[in-house]
Amino acid sequence: MPFDVRRFDIYRKVPKDLTQPTYTGAFISILCCLFILFLFLSELTGFIATEIVNELYVDDPDKDSGGKIEVSLNISLPNLSCDLVGLDIQDEMGRHEVGHIDNSMKITLSQGTGCRFEGVFSINKVPGNFHVSTHSATAQPQNPDMTHTIHKLAFGEKLQVQKVQGAFNALGGADRLSSNPLASHDYILKIVPTIYEDLSGKKRFSYQYTVANKEYVAYSHTGRIIPAIWFRYDLSPITVKYTERRQPFYRFITTICAIVGGTFTVAGIIDSCIFTASEAWKKIQIGKMS
Repeated sequence: MPFDVRRFDIYRKVPKDLTQPTYTGAFISILCCLFILFLFLSELTGFIATEIVNELYVDDPDKDSGGKIEVSLNISLPNLSCDLVGLDIQDEMGRHEVGHIDNSMKITLSQGTGCRFEGVFSINKVPGNFHVSTHSATAQPQNPDMTHTIHKLAFGEKLQVQKVQGAFNALGGADRLSSNPLASHDYILKIVPTIYEDLSGKKRFSYQYTVANKEYVAYSHTGRIIPAIWFRYDLSPITVKYTERRQPFYRFITTICAIVGGTFTVAGIIDSCIFTASEAWKKIQIGKMS
């Protein structure tokens, strides 16, 4: 007897003349196909979309930076001329720099009565401060006006991702134009290291920060008022990491198979129950008539 491979067929075919189409079955079949199409499109949208997962851990993420953080500062002082404005940097490693000028520029405002300071500089990864003041001026003004507007203060690489809403420029737009002209301003910053890793594995290192501020009038040992705009910072040991992820293709295929198989199975059970009940009801009616 020749070997017949068809005996392994678990999908046995029923002759068409032994099947019976019904209106109920057609209605359920149409609903079933529409439901499968809806779930398929939903899963396809989720598969194409990128998910961003965040995690927290204790580490120094950017070890190749040489212990430095790049800072970008943009601030306007509408009532202080540019020849008086300077940037000073100091920290707990002994750095004390007065009148930092590298990678910075001053733009005159209001026909020379005001100044806009823009600069990019680096700070060490230790607690410290940088401040805008008149300390580097050759001649100190009698009553320097430190009212200001901060356009930008950011640390690390520029990170603009639509799904990541972080405090990367928390002081952007801070307006102190109506404050006491002779007051000093203290901005106390807690810097949080942040990593963003895209689908290709490329990492970008940035920093978010929280801020608290206070305003006060400071006097020197000679009794003169010496206002300044202080940015005192400290680093958090906690690192925030955002990672782009996409659903694996095998999981997408598995889900689609589960949707199609499950929907057809449930629809078949419902159709079978309705058909059986309908046939039973017909027999009851025939029995009553006889």
